[in-house]
Amino acid sequence: MTVPSAYQRLTARFALISTIGECASMLGWDAAAVMPPGGGAARGDQLAVLAVLGHERLVAPDVAADLAVAETSDEWQAANLRLMRHAYARAKALPADLVEAQAKANSNCEKVWRIARKNADFRMVQPHLAEVLRLTREAAAALSGALGLSPYDALMDGYQHGIGADDVAPVFAAYEDFLASTLPEVEAYQARQPLAVLPAGPFPIGVQEAFCRDLAQRLGLDFDHARLDQSAHPFSGGTPTDVRITTRYVEDDVTSAILAVVHETGHALYERGLPSAYARQPVGEAAGMAVHESQSLIVEMQACRSDAFLGWMGGHLHETFGGSDEPYRLENLGRLWRRVERGFIRVDADELTYPAHVILRFRLEQAMVTGDLTVADLPGAWNDGLHALLGITPPDDAQGCLQDIHWYDGAFGYFPSYTLGAMSAAQLMRAARQQVAGIDVALGRGDLSPLLAWLRIHVHGIGSRLDLNTILEQATGSKLDPVAFQAHLRQRYLS
Repeated sequence: MTVPSAYQRLTARFALISTIGECASMLGWDAAAVMPPGGGAARGDQLAVLAVLGHERLVAPDVAADLAVAETSDEWQAANLRLMRHAYARAKALPADLVEAQAKANSNCEKVWRIARKNADFRMVQPHLAEVLRLTREAAAALSGALGLSPYDALMDGYQHGIGADDVAPVFAAYEDFLASTLPEVEAYQARQPLAVLPAGPFPIGVQEAFCRDLAQRLGLDFDHARLDQSAHPFSGGTPTDVRITTRYVEDDVTSAILAVVHETGHALYERGLPSAYARQPVGEAAGMAVHESQSLIVEMQACRSDAFLGWMGGHLHETFGGSDEPYRLENLGRLWRRVERGFIRVDADELTYPAHVILRFRLEQAMVTGDLTVADLPGAWNDGLHALLGITPPDDAQGCLQDIHWYDGAFGYFPSYTLGAMSAAQLMRAARQQVAGIDVALGRGDLSPLLAWLRIHVHGIGSRLDLNTILEQATGSKLDPVAFQAHLRQRYLS
């Protein structure tokens, strides 16, 4: 019998670790979609056990021994080894008891947050968030030493490798200047346009569900490997062969469900397009959350909110829900689904003001991680920061610092990915239109396949072999270029 090489032993080990992660992902989907409220405490314990199991298998002595001697001349395997070594360095920096404590604290805080948000009562969750932050800062300090990064950059590294605060800060500062001059222009332009006509409901939930499923399938989602369910906050999860997306339905407004499904389908299509030959290996995973967000946003914002697609969508909506066709005409649907408005809620924000919400969170979470902002002072700092960016102040904490799950679930360093993804999506779409004839003609038929085929080659099939900037450089000719996003916004909202 041939003795497995060090690399072969590592691939077997990482496949096992990935499978443990898949189990956790499914439990997370279950908790958000179908678990009864009383299961929360036990679910926290279950997720903590899985986190420790995965961590223990990653930091085992034989992994370090194999990583020290493994070698390969294959490009994909070399990238896989590099990512394995990086994953090991991150895991080795964190003691198992800290991993377990974080999993339990995050799960507990997230459950309390749900009640606190409903009651607009930050004080209810404040001590729990303080514990999450304490453990996050402990982990960040440990990772900082192991990776040679600042504590906050070490957290960012867990979501988008190779991008740090010094890369993001000037991009965000430039966008803040762009927003300050462009937002008033867009508001004045909109004020000169006719008022949008709202489609008349009600929109039966069952009909919405069927419409959304059909739409996701038309966009390319294979329901032999996917599910569409309901949750309080839409998300995409599961595994590349068993993708789970969710949305939420409102009987008097069909918009939120459709746009959430389109967005989450973008995430799901990326997962489905990852290189199957490297399934359950680091190199076969998504290239980071900014890349993931670029794929959801190129589908939702760039493709499905384009004139071409909205023209098709309006007719399909009218055919499904009936009534007057006026609300579903392209011009009106564009005014409805591309309206720019200063608002308190990030997930409801238009694509022009959305980055302001991300910039706010980026600055606040940096300050919390460095210790410059205490949890007790978060609500006030949030309100002041939003007013500085958009000139508005939330009426309560439910519409302020309680609105997002991320910090209460331990996800510090994630938020920059949203706007980096939006900028990347604009850059990728510009390149796709230049390189592939007929993308907009196809979108006018409700057909995403030409764009999806291009993305399969230039993004999805690459997995994690390349980082964000290298993916962009190979696909578009340049690294991240925020100017492409600004040009897209001015063309869409001022012409």
